[in-house]
Amino acid sequence: MFMKPIISTTRDAVYHALKEQILMLDLLPGTGISEKEISVQFGVSRTPVRESFVQLSQEGLLDIYPQRGTVVSLIDLERVEEARFIREQLERAVIALACESFPQESLQQLRSNLAYQQVSMREKDFKKMFELDEAFHRTIFEGCRKLNTWAVIQQVNVHLNRTRMLRLAADHRWDELYEQHQQMVDAIEHHEGGKAEHLMNTHLHLTIADQTVLKEKFPTYFKE
Repeated sequence: MFMKPIISTTRDAVYHALKEQILMLDLLPGTGISEKEISVQFGVSRTPVRESFVQLSQEGLLDIYPQRGTVVSLIDLERVEEARFIREQLERAVIALACESFPQESLQQLRSNLAYQQVSMREKDFKKMFELDEAFHRTIFEGCRKLNTWAVIQQVNVHLNRTRMLRLAADHRWDELYEQHQQMVDAIEHHEGGKAEHLMNTHLHLTIADQTVLKEKFPTYFKE
């Protein structure tokens, strides 16, 4: 369902674990962390932790201040908007392809995903809902044989994902999200490309409206 990264080294394990903690809001924006505490937490030396910190800093997820410490970066809405823009262009193109030709097996996967989304909605499990949301969109790319394009999105997606996760955690009214997903599946099944593109555009523009609300509700999580 939700694709976990392949772990090959201790540094990779620490890096991916920290990145997931940041994304899943286990480490909130502005939270201070140290090499020592992370090395103790994972039972590793400081070297892989230091290397992970550097990589996460390069991705804009940690701010490292020499002699002062390291903090989880605040959410940069300029990066969020650029990620949304890239994702919108690519997702609209891919869902149009899906409406032309889409494997029945992939369509069934989308239907199954929708059923799991309903379970998450009843249980108000925002982390599972996020994973299902990601898996839903990934399945469309996979069905169109465009997983390399999906990989391109993932390179910029983490900044957008933090706002998406925050929105799911802060507001459990996910009906609109679910209904748009359901309508997308119907549009793919009935080869309604124009409708599907419009739905995807509307779907991804939800994040723009969400940003204003989230910044008002959690002002300390965002860069000025």
